[in-house]
Amino acid sequence: MTAPLARTALLLLIAPAIAAQQPTGGSPSPAGEWRSFRGSYQQTGLSASTPPPSLKLLWSYHAGDVVESSAAIADGVVYVGGGDGDLAALDLASGAVKWKYKTADNLIGESSPAVAAGTVYVGDLGGLLHAVNAADGKARWTFKTGAEIKASPTVVNDIVLVGSYDGHLYGVDARSGRQRWKVLTSGNVHATAAVADGLTFIAGCDGMFRAIRITDGREMFKIEIGAYTGSSPVVVGDRAYFGTFDNEVLALDLKSRKIVWRFSDPERQFPFYSSPALFEGKVIIGGRDKMIRALDVTTGKPAWTFTSRARVDSSPVVANGRVYIGSSDNRFYVLDGASGRKLWEFDTGAALTASPAVAAGKIVIGSADGTVFVFG
Repeated sequence: MTAPLARTALLLLIAPAIAAQQPTGGSPSPAGEWRSFRGSYQQTGLSASTPPPSLKLLWSYHAGDVVESSAAIADGVVYVGGGDGDLAALDLASGAVKWKYKTADNLIGESSPAVAAGTVYVGDLGGLLHAVNAADGKARWTFKTGAEIKASPTVVNDIVLVGSYDGHLYGVDARSGRQRWKVLTSGNVHATAAVADGLTFIAGCDGMFRAIRITDGREMFKIEIGAYTGSSPVVVGDRAYFGTFDNEVLALDLKSRKIVWRFSDPERQFPFYSSPALFEGKVIIGGRDKMIRALDVTTGKPAWTFTSRARVDSSPVVANGRVYIGSSDNRFYVLDGASGRKLWEFDTGAALTASPAVAAGKIVIGSADGTVFVFG
């Protein structure tokens, strides 16, 4: 066989294998920062940081009420919202309070801060989206939606994307707070919007997965999923993954616009509220059946499971091959990403429904009694 024919034959042999490959991971958050919920536009839940193998509690801060909001970390500062209505800026190294911003007596629920271009954005349960100066905590603007905001904002260039329980996904000008566009769905918009290739993706409470053009809010396509979901999607390549209240984890093909696999445990029928992480060919997600699962990215079959003592609404973060996640059993867990083996746990004394933020070798997570813990 001549050299050109040999090369052609080789390409023909490997082409099907290349076509069959599925994404094994996505873009991690840079080692020194965690600027938004899930750490990146794709919402992979990955961090390039390397926390020490043996963790210890470095400091804690009492926020005054339940902390369901996950922290953001940027430029050595932790930004976290509390159920008392305060957005607090804390020094990552020491825990010292740099400033507090009061959200007009509205409580901050699950909406997690996003930090971009010197501004912190967060939603509250009164339906306000706040833009706050990161340096001193002074208000820049507020934007009013028609109902509570539990979704976390996503900032893309000069547009803030945020969902509201009034049924809309909003595109808000990041500098002025003016509405650029809004998209009406048929249910609450709870999940945080993922971003890829000029589109934003939301899995809604109306049983639809939508792809929306960021520049003008035009809906490009939708896929019927048939279930309410509070889980925010991870989007890598042509695939999206998330959990539903119909007790399933779904994988969608965004090119064919079809569901390619469904995972449901026949013996443990409980919803998935946790948002997944995508790590080394595994979709890692917590469930309300007390279990943390790693599902094969191609087939949806379990690669490993770990059972906690209560429901797991916290979303996992993976850094340096380890899974960091909270549980309503009051414990913060560290698991081996390859096997699911427990490496460490810490009893915080209260349920952990917030998700970890990982940056600069430290892990930040809030608890139901209002305490923010920092490990490193």
